[in-house]
Amino acid sequence: MMNSAWFEAALIALTSVGATVIALLIVWLMIGRKRAQGLEPASSDGLEETVFLFDNEELVDATPSARRLLEATPIGISDWARLSAFIAPRFSDFHTRIAGLAEHGQVEMTERSETPGSERMRLIAEDVGGLARITLIDPGAEGRGIRVDSLSQRALEDELEMMRSTLDRSPVMIWRSDATGAVTWANRAYLLRADAFEEDGEGFTWPLPVLFDLPAQGHEEAGHVRVKLMEKEEGTRWYDCQSFTLTGGAIHFALPADATVRAEAQLREFVQTLTKIFADLTTGLAIFDRNRQLQLFNPALIDLLQLGPDFLTGRPTLYAFLDRLRETRMMPEPKDYRSWRIQMTELEQAAASGFHSETWNLPNGQTYRVTGRPHADGAVAFLFEDISAEVSLTRRFRGEIEMGQDVLDALPDAVVVFHPSGELALSNTAYAHLWGLEPETTLGRITLSDAIAQWEALAEPTALWSRLRAVAREFGRPEAFSEMIALTNGLRVSCALQSLPSGAVMVRFSEPVPRETAMAEHKAMAVLGQG
Repeated sequence: MMNSAWFEAALIALTSVGATVIALLIVWLMIGRKRAQGLEPASSDGLEETVFLFDNEELVDATPSARRLLEATPIGISDWARLSAFIAPRFSDFHTRIAGLAEHGQVEMTERSETPGSERMRLIAEDVGGLARITLIDPGAEGRGIRVDSLSQRALEDELEMMRSTLDRSPVMIWRSDATGAVTWANRAYLLRADAFEEDGEGFTWPLPVLFDLPAQGHEEAGHVRVKLMEKEEGTRWYDCQSFTLTGGAIHFALPADATVRAEAQLREFVQTLTKIFADLTTGLAIFDRNRQLQLFNPALIDLLQLGPDFLTGRPTLYAFLDRLRETRMMPEPKDYRSWRIQMTELEQAAASGFHSETWNLPNGQTYRVTGRPHADGAVAFLFEDISAEVSLTRRFRGEIEMGQDVLDALPDAVVVFHPSGELALSNTAYAHLWGLEPETTLGRITLSDAIAQWEALAEPTALWSRLRAVAREFGRPEAFSEMIALTNGLRVSCALQSLPSGAVMVRFSEPVPRETAMAEHKAMAVLGQG
C-alpha cells in the first residue's frame, strides 16, 4: 500500500517537473525566436544601442534611440529614405554596399571624416532571416555619462525647430555638398526647384539631384559665380551662387539672377548702340567724370584734334587734355600760360554749372565750336565741332549783303523794300535823306502802314495814299503803279510801287530828270557803246 502511494507521489512529481521543463523549453524557444526576428536588448554596460530592423525598405522595429533619430532627420518618403538621408552623407558608397548585404551576409562601414584623430561612427548591417538589421555605433557617446536636464533639452529642440523652419521658408536656395560635389543637405526652396518632393508633398527622393555645375572650390576662400540651371527647358534660368568652403565640403547659396542678366544684356545693347552712334558722329565727343578724368571719347575727336589714340586711351585728366591741345596748337594761342589757365578754369566751371559754348579760331585758319554740358554725378561733356565751312559761308553771305547794300546806296533814287510780312526789309541812303530818317532806325522797325503815315505827313494830299493803304491791307497781291507827288518842301518826285517775285514790295521815289540832262546822258552812253 505504501509502495503504491509512493509510486503515485513520484508520478505526480515527475509530471509536474516535466510540465515545468516543457514550459521553460517553450519560453526559451519563444525568446530565441524573438531574438532571431526582433532586436536584442540593450548591452550590459547600460548604453542604449541605435538599431533598425528593415524588411526591404519598410521599418519593422527600432530601438527608442533609433526612433528618436528618425524623428530628428528631415522629412522623407519613408523611414528608409529618412535613414538614408542621415547615413549616406557620412558613409562612402552606402547604397552600393547595402545593396550587396544579402550576398555577403554582413557589411561593416566606418564614417568618413576630414578631421584627423576624431572618433568616427561605425555601421554594422546584418542579414537576419531576410531582414536587414542596421546598427549604428557612436564611440564618442560611450562612457561619457552625459546628462541633459529637460529644460536644456527643450531649449535645444526649440532652437533646432526655429532654424529648420527658417531655412525651409527661405526663398533662397541653400544646400551643402561633400568633397565629390554630391548634395548632402538642402532646404525646401532647393527641393522644390529640384522637383524632389513626391505628389503628396510628404517626402522627397534620395539622393538629391545636382542643379548647378559649380567649379571646384578652394580650401580657404569663398567663391562667387554666375551659373545657369542644369535643365533642358526653354528660357535659361541664371543664378548668382555664393559658396563657402567647409570641412569636408561646402555650403552654397543661389540667388535668382534672370533680371540682372536681362538688364546687363540690355545695357550692353544700349552701349553698343551708343558706340555706333558716337562712331558715326562728325562732332568730337569727350566725357570727363567728376574727377575730371576722361572716360569716353569717339573717333571724331581723334580726327578733329589730331590726338593719338594712345594718349586718349590713357584716360588723361581735363587739364592734361587741354595742355596737349595747347601744345599741338589746336586751340587759340594764349597770351601767356597764366591767362590760359584762368581761361580753361572758367571754361570747366561754366561747363559744369550749365550749358556753355564758345568759338575757337585756330592758328591754322580753322574754326571750332566748343560746347560744354554738365552730366549726372558731376561729370561734364565737351563737344568739338568744326564750323570752318559754316563760318566761311556766313562771311561770304555777309560780304554779299554788304556789297548789295553798297550798290543800293549808290543809286540816286530813294528805294525801300518791305517783307511779305509788311515789315521794312532794307532801304538806301537816298531814302533816308529824302524823308529825313536815320538808316539804322529804319531796318525792321516800321511797317508799310507806318511808312505811309510818314510819307503823307511830309507830302501834299493825294489819292495815292489811299491806294497804298489798300496794298498794306492786302499784302501779297501783285501790284504795280506810279504817280507824281508833291512834298511840302516844294520838291516833286515820282512814287512807283512794284511787287517782287518773293512777295516783297519795293517802293521807289525818283526826281524827274530834265530833258537836256536826259539827252546828254543818252549821247554819252551811245559814244561809250561805239567805243
